[in-house]
Amino acid sequence: MISNDVITAYVAAFVDELARAGICDVIVSPGSRSAPMAILMAEHSQIKVWTQIDERSAGFFALGMAKAKREPVALLCTSGTAAANYYPAVIEACLSRIPLLVLTADRPHELRDVGAPQSIDQIGLYGKYAKWFVDVAIPDDNETMLHYIRTVAGRAVGTAIAGPAGVVHLNFPFREPLVPKLSLPNLWTGGRRKISPSYVKVQAGDRQLDLNQLQWFVDTLKGVQKGIIVCGPLDDPQFAQEVTHLAARLQYPVLADPLSQVRSGSHPKEWIIDSYDSFLRNENVKKDLEPEIIIRFGAMPTSKAFLLYVQAHPNARQIVIDKDSGWQEPTLMASDMFYSDPVKFCCRLSQAVDKPKPLAKWGAKWKKLNEISRSHMQKEGIRNNLFEGQVIIELQKLLPDGASLYVGNSMPVRDLDAFFAVTHKNIRVLGNRGANGIDGLVSSALGASVACFPLVLVIGDVSFYHDLNGLLAAKLHGLNITIVVLNNNGGGIFSFLPQAKHKKHFEMLFGTPTGLNFEQAVNMYGGFFARVSNWQEFREMVACRVAGKGLSVIEVPTEREENAELHRRLWQSLSENISQSLDIGI
Repeated sequence: MISNDVITAYVAAFVDELARAGICDVIVSPGSRSAPMAILMAEHSQIKVWTQIDERSAGFFALGMAKAKREPVALLCTSGTAAANYYPAVIEACLSRIPLLVLTADRPHELRDVGAPQSIDQIGLYGKYAKWFVDVAIPDDNETMLHYIRTVAGRAVGTAIAGPAGVVHLNFPFREPLVPKLSLPNLWTGGRRKISPSYVKVQAGDRQLDLNQLQWFVDTLKGVQKGIIVCGPLDDPQFAQEVTHLAARLQYPVLADPLSQVRSGSHPKEWIIDSYDSFLRNENVKKDLEPEIIIRFGAMPTSKAFLLYVQAHPNARQIVIDKDSGWQEPTLMASDMFYSDPVKFCCRLSQAVDKPKPLAKWGAKWKKLNEISRSHMQKEGIRNNLFEGQVIIELQKLLPDGASLYVGNSMPVRDLDAFFAVTHKNIRVLGNRGANGIDGLVSSALGASVACFPLVLVIGDVSFYHDLNGLLAAKLHGLNITIVVLNNNGGGIFSFLPQAKHKKHFEMLFGTPTGLNFEQAVNMYGGFFARVSNWQEFREMVACRVAGKGLSVIEVPTEREENAELHRRLWQSLSENISQSLDIGI
């Protein structure tokens, strides 16, 4: 048994160094083995502790907070299966490049693999989804070990942030006693250096094109009129301004995924195409709009129609610009991969390319198709009573400038793509598009609500059910969020897939109706609940609740089969409209 002084000095040095390295928020789930770390984190004046009882929810809460704040967040849990419950959030953080620091308490080595209670093999628990794993040394308070633990802290934060950002897992074996001695003299200063604010600062410079690479781009783009710029999910406040400036110089249309943050804001919108998912479903359009060059930023866009468009034109030169190392290119058709900061890339290339050419027929055709499609999607949707796509149209009108919209996966994010039009309002759009799962979205949005107000989450009923326990965060921490639940009593997206034709087992295996009354669950967490029956009620309720405090859930009841049929009719009528326009030579 080690003394309280030893474990206190060691863990306090680690906690202090986390704070000095930039960790401001730690999400803690209760447990005995993690007590030394939890108590000292709660004691540190520069760290805010957020208690989340369920580790699965805690992981996604941290993910949403880190995403919204654009900075690393730490998680702490006890030993055993508690750590395993972080796994879904760890996967999402890895794939969506969100910096998380996962701290798991563990039994000391002599109590591993001997049948000790609450003990599992935590070594490398998250596999390749962790950028770095350390089975941290047993606590000791000699000067060398204090330097060691501060170095681990600084290196962990730096590694989590360094591109591509991701997850660092530190596993702490603690022997008893597990209660730290807060009265220890010089509690936070053990192992500190006087020469710098932190013990070790890990920094990485931005990647930029060198002069030869820049000239290659200028030469490659020279004389090419049939080019497009594609913006997938990306979250950099400066990107929209620079990419639209580049588009104006090249006179290339910008196919902007709503999660690229390019559809909304004060930047120019002349070249932004926001309805490509709708008109690229038309086979004649897809064939006619054959590109010579595709320049893509960020992750792959949500749109399946865009993916099929790229695959239909294998001879197009597809150039992918990625800020960090990694491979975000699922089309398997990229010809060039450049690792460069997107903002600086656009800025330098805009300055280097020739002056704008006269407006080409290519760009005019994209703009006209987009204008027809946007008008069609916006007007047609409003005729349908409680149509799920109309929720996005209504919210875009209702949300104030500076609001944030968190969107669930499956159908909500696809409706976002189809119905969220360009706007001068600054609306930040967030989602979990790493693994595209429907789990943890309530917790993620509540984590984001710490930094974003007002924030609205749009989510399906099955996804809402998956993470009902995430609502506890709103109650515990007094968070403000409005959740719009699209309740079609089951998995709505399956009605769009081939499985829907197999009626015999469809409902049991895919439709999965639950018939749940969410009002009772929302009441349990002290929230406000309303079920609307028409658009006027929806507008009034959103306008009232978005400006208010606390947890609000607005349920929009829809029918799965009707919703699928309305989408199909909308796409079909648009395709017919476009075909007529093509006949008259747009």
